[in-house]
Amino acid sequence: MRLPIERHPEHPFDPPAGLRGLPAMSRLEFADGHLGWLATTDAAARTVLGDPRFSARQELKHVATHSSRPGGPGHAAPPGFFGTMDPPEHTRYRRLLTGQFTVRRMRLLEPRIEQIAAEQLDAMAAAGPPADLVTVYALPIPSMVICELLGVPYADHDFFQERSSQLVIPGGDTAAVGDLTAYLHEQVRRKRSAPGDDLMSGLTADLTDEELTNLALLLLVAGHETTANMLALGVFALLKQGTPPESVSDDAVEELLRWLSILHQGGPARTALEDVEVAGELVRKGETVVLSLPVINRDPSVHDDPETLRLDRGGARRHLAFGHGVHQCLGQQLARIELRIGYRALFERFPGLRLAVPATEVPLKHDATVYGATSLPVTWPTS
Repeated sequence: MRLPIERHPEHPFDPPAGLRGLPAMSRLEFADGHLGWLATTDAAARTVLGDPRFSARQELKHVATHSSRPGGPGHAAPPGFFGTMDPPEHTRYRRLLTGQFTVRRMRLLEPRIEQIAAEQLDAMAAAGPPADLVTVYALPIPSMVICELLGVPYADHDFFQERSSQLVIPGGDTAAVGDLTAYLHEQVRRKRSAPGDDLMSGLTADLTDEELTNLALLLLVAGHETTANMLALGVFALLKQGTPPESVSDDAVEELLRWLSILHQGGPARTALEDVEVAGELVRKGETVVLSLPVINRDPSVHDDPETLRLDRGGARRHLAFGHGVHQCLGQQLARIELRIGYRALFERFPGLRLAVPATEVPLKHDATVYGATSLPVTWPTS
């Protein structure tokens, strides 16, 4: 078996048929010819993500699909790019950031996020239907928030959105990494000479220019690419289901995260540092395991009736959309707040929102690491 595997156009929210009904651990042929593994159950995934005998290090990892990420397969992660590091290097960077992403700090951002959402909806209403929800709503909200957190000018959002999107598609423009790195390095230089009240300025005393540049790159891309895709795809799912909900609860957000699982091709992945048994299979030292989150988050041993989207589902938060273990998503509380506010504000302002094209005509990112809609044409009654 090889990745990527496209989803069925009439079932855009379901895992690819080729990944259904597999055992917990299946052999997977990687892009470079490596014979590794695909994990498809919650228990297997938690073992791989939580066991220190599995490494996240970039230089050990074989990738299932082509990638233009910094470092690439066979190269160590550059300083500051801590997502593909193991403790203690990973711990050092994570510890510096943990205080910036506490639940309390993220809740303090709620009024500003509500204001951003309201401003985007005002502009959307003023322009009138139809609209591309990705362009006018799903992308701007997390982009503005992460820009303000980092202290990056939102006026440059077209520049970094265009380039960051290249980092999550196979065969993306490798020059995009250099462009973003050069841009952020200049931002770091400015923070050192004229610090502000932002995350990058607060880290200048603890990190070198190279470390802070790469860390900012990681946060900038992760901070808007995933949430923007999840926000738009969630709206698509709710509209395709029929009448949009009057309100979107916290449980509904968790259920959408579980049911959609936007990290869908080639990740997350870990490499065995020694022989490890997982779900009855022996993973040899040096073999890479890829986790299929869309299948894992529909594990019937964990979630009742897992194929059904139930917005009032209790216990949906046991999903692995934000990972597990020491690499669990640092910004998950921010993402939850952005999604909750984004969904609620949209459907409260436009209760008659509907798709402006047939669902099968919504363009989707089948081969990207982060699944989502390239555009989402919507319309609404104006009287």
